[in-house]
Amino acid sequence: MNLKQAIKEKARRLGFPLAGVTSPDPPPHISIFERWLDAGRHGEMGYLADERGRTRRADPRTILSECQSILVLAAPYHDPKAAEASDESGPGPNGRVAAYAWGDDYHTVFPPRLQELVTFIEEQVGHSVPNRYYTDTGPLLERDLAQSAGLGWIGKNTCLINPKQGSYFLLAEILLGLELEPDPPFNTDHCGTCTRCIDACPTECILPDRTIDARRCISYLTIELKDNIPGEMRPMLGDWVFGCDVCQMVCPWNRFASPEGDASFAPRPDVPTPNLIRELELTPEGFNRKFKNSPLKRAKRRGYLRNVAVAAGNSEDEQAIPGLEKAQNDEEELVRDHATWAMKRVTRH
Repeated sequence: MNLKQAIKEKARRLGFPLAGVTSPDPPPHISIFERWLDAGRHGEMGYLADERGRTRRADPRTILSECQSILVLAAPYHDPKAAEASDESGPGPNGRVAAYAWGDDYHTVFPPRLQELVTFIEEQVGHSVPNRYYTDTGPLLERDLAQSAGLGWIGKNTCLINPKQGSYFLLAEILLGLELEPDPPFNTDHCGTCTRCIDACPTECILPDRTIDARRCISYLTIELKDNIPGEMRPMLGDWVFGCDVCQMVCPWNRFASPEGDASFAPRPDVPTPNLIRELELTPEGFNRKFKNSPLKRAKRRGYLRNVAVAAGNSEDEQAIPGLEKAQNDEEELVRDHATWAMKRVTRH
């Protein structure tokens, strides 16, 4: 077994069944990314548009000057179609959480694995290797690198799709000051004439150039947006309270996805389809306790309860009225405002 094969086998044992190597050359779709930024379609994600980040995304060697190879890794999470409301969820409507966020936060799960893989590589070559590793935290075009490393193609829904395992994956990268032979890039587009993701998107945010207008994306609106959700967008959120899986759930290639992903991302109780009435009652302490080491902490309590209130309003279920009444007196103005909107929606009939 050569070094690259040994690294991939170690990565598989660490929970990354997909692994590939690419060069640190400028990513092929950097111009599309730049145009996307210039059009303002990143919304309030200002960190994507700062000049230093743009420079580093265009040339990974500005992150690690010694970089000779980039190892791209992917770990699966659970199929969102497996979500079912718990029998103990209680009365009233339920919301939905994107499947990648059902379990532990990949930002805390992956770094120890990546460090272990770096240590393994250094043991194999007998010396220290300059490195940087990231998982959705560094200035890298992850999906571009993954396609260049042969892991799959970028679909019309902007997700990386592997023809044998679908798209329910989380990505990580290790920049290495070590020369490894690059894998062949995945140059074939298997989306064909299919437009299921585009047709199914609740907010019509998927664009023709395989980008999305984040300002209309439910994932952006429920996670990245920190202030008021625009009034015209709220009904389109449906029952989503954190993220959205619609464009992946309708993708034909996900018939090949395994129902169960990495054990670290296994669903916690009452997370995939949370009871909205109970969620509206979450105190700051209760929120922190329930979502310790969870991706949902990213929204913070104020953002999460904002989303829950909107979903409760969209349910038009009168059982949500007591919870919304309480939320109208919440300590956070953001929660109060969205609860008031939701109350009007529930009681309009």
